[in-house]
Amino acid sequence: MVTLYWHYQELPDDSNTMTFNCTEINDLLEKYYLAPSYAIEFCIGFLGNLLVVLGYIFCLPEWQSCNIYIFSLALSDLIFLCTLPRLTYLYANGQKTQTTPFVCVMNRYILHVNLYSSILFMVLLSMDRFLLIRHPTRTNVLLRPRTAMIMTGLSWLAVNVQVAPMISLMVQDLHHGNWTLCKDFASLKGDIDTFGYSLGLTLTGYILPLLGLCGFSYQIAHMLRVQERALQRKTSSFKRPLKLVVSFTAMFLVLYTPYHVLRNVRIAVQQPWAEMQLCTQMYVEGVYIITRPVAFFHSVINPVFYFLMGDKFRMLLYAKLRKLFRKKELQREPA
Repeated sequence: MVTLYWHYQELPDDSNTMTFNCTEINDLLEKYYLAPSYAIEFCIGFLGNLLVVLGYIFCLPEWQSCNIYIFSLALSDLIFLCTLPRLTYLYANGQKTQTTPFVCVMNRYILHVNLYSSILFMVLLSMDRFLLIRHPTRTNVLLRPRTAMIMTGLSWLAVNVQVAPMISLMVQDLHHGNWTLCKDFASLKGDIDTFGYSLGLTLTGYILPLLGLCGFSYQIAHMLRVQERALQRKTSSFKRPLKLVVSFTAMFLVLYTPYHVLRNVRIAVQQPWAEMQLCTQMYVEGVYIITRPVAFFHSVINPVFYFLMGDKFRMLLYAKLRKLFRKKELQREPA
């Protein structure tokens, strides 16, 4: 583990007194914490999500509604993870400037689209598990693959509408910085009320979907209790959806909550009405930096849930890999 050393500066007098320079803590965090964290997330998450995407394309002969949601989620994570190498390089080398403003805007835009599409697709996936328990024969129209594709398209549209104002903010901020300074969302300044927009995005993009996850968790648990009483036995075969939905809810609650709280606090302390001292703003930004890789860690652990949910997909992928390795072994054997 890399140790972050405090940076000190000498006072102009001859007392050789050393004082802590609070403005340097964020540069240290970006270089020694943010860059390695993003690099690790890319190395682990990219392989897992790539395996899911390729496995679904080449190994799954028949797609069901849940497969469409999982594939969309894995594809979103994969696209987002592709933006991390550039961010890692910039943070590791302490580069604050960008020579390509378009790449800066696209990276930040993809990052936030993935952030809010992930939890929304998880809500759709939880809804699918709930309906599957209620309609095991898949007679409900929401369990049809065509309906799932429509729901997926509407979800992509909704998330892009939510994040679209951020493009205007980033362009205005880049213009003020002579098109070279690429900042994160909490540091943007423009004509749009950043604090109000961040609160609205937190409400519509995080809190409401999280309540949806909680609601489906409660409904699944209630239905399982009813089935247990009716059948007078433990319905262990149906308890996996409940465990997975609860795991989804806990994951987003743990990973997303610190990020959204600190992002709004970070924006608030920069407002003129806050009247915060510079060092206080730097400390808040430092804690906010710590929460950023934590929030995006969901892209790393999501493939674990994909494999737990799809028994058929897991078996098909295993058979495909086994056939591939067997073919290579036969080619190596002497004639």
